[in-house]
Amino acid sequence: MKCPFCSKTETRVLSSRPSDEGHAIRRRRECDACHRRFTTYERAQLEALMVRKRSGRLEAFQPDKLLEKLRVATNKRPVTEKQLREFAYGLEDEVHAARIDAAEIGRRALSFLQRIDDVAYIRFLSVYRDFDSVERFIEEIRQLGDRADHEPAASKARDAEEARPDDPATDDADATDPDRSDRSGDA
Repeated sequence: MKCPFCSKTETRVLSSRPSDEGHAIRRRRECDACHRRFTTYERAQLEALMVRKRSGRLEAFQPDKLLEKLRVATNKRPVTEKQLREFAYGLEDEVHAARIDAAEIGRRALSFLQRIDDVAYIRFLSVYRDFDSVERFIEEIRQLGDRADHEPAASKARDAEEARPDDPATDDADATDPDRSDRSGDA
């Protein structure tokens, strides 16, 4: 392995361990020349998934490229790195063909983001659809709100139930509070 700092080829492995839930091997290395340390990942690749770009050109699928775009969309959002990595690296396993259109990767990324975070979804969508005006951006946000308004009633009821506190004492507070008891009999 070539050292990324000094380009010498003499490096040694200090430690190895499984990574990405067993789909990769993480190796910590040290250069014998400059003594700097770096990490490499080894993944099995049976055949490269090819991506057909809009121009018709084919290029090998690069999960790190997709992962970086997802990181930008989810910046400062409550989305974990693990979720992003599982999607980006798992996409290649989900596609059972030798080729995929770049537009299909974009649709799958949008679907993934829509399930986990609306803000990240809108961020990614704004680049994916190349919004050319604020009005188009606002229209998409309204459509997202409309979809949320049309969720099945059972889903909304479940969400409301989860939001309610589980403390039964708060439900019976009015009955036991002497200041709130019915005083109509005092008159």
